[in-house]
Amino acid sequence: MKKRCANEALRYIKDNTIIGLGGGSTISYLISFIKEAGLNIEVVTPSFKTASLCIENGLKVLPTWSVNKISVAFDGCDEVDENLIALKSGGGIHTKEKIIATMADDYILLVDESKVVKRLEFKYPIVLEILPESKALVEKEVKNLGGIPKMRTSPSKDGITISDNGLYLIDVEFNKDDIKDISLLNDNLKKIVGVLDTSLFYNIATKAIVASEDKVRLIEVER
Repeated sequence: MKKRCANEALRYIKDNTIIGLGGGSTISYLISFIKEAGLNIEVVTPSFKTASLCIENGLKVLPTWSVNKISVAFDGCDEVDENLIALKSGGGIHTKEKIIATMADDYILLVDESKVVKRLEFKYPIVLEILPESKALVEKEVKNLGGIPKMRTSPSKDGITISDNGLYLIDVEFNKDDIKDISLLNDNLKKIVGVLDTSLFYNIATKAIVASEDKVRLIEVER
């Protein structure tokens, strides 16, 4: 399914353009297909692993800070609904992912059918990247919004997980039945002083390529 999804994504890449690539195995397949197709493209990515794989395959990687517009960006997600509201909880690099997504004329999610829901179900936490000094304040405000905050930790590190930006990551669990307005929740979380950004991708994706065992379908919305 991931190979089929990546192969379909290749159709949206134009020669001699700058594209954005996220992380994950589907993106790895896409990099291989780009090389096989002989496309002359340059890449921006928030992922160290993706950047390394691009270089290994002869693709030029540009620093994100040097670019303000790209043709198309591809990424995965943990959950996406039919309005292309998405949740990306795993990697903890959502702020950098959003920068690239916002620069793109087209931001396309590459997913399998199991990740698509009618309305976002919040099976995964919303991750907040925050200033260390704001920890107690953010936890209080999140609880006022009905969330359950938990500092992110890793078995590979003693103590809490620090983001690429040197900031803290807080996983916030929400009960889907308590969320009546996702737009309002998105606004309220971003307004908390000390929050750099969230892993809730609200009205950012333009398309989703969805692969199942026997077909590939496209979800598209106007932005």
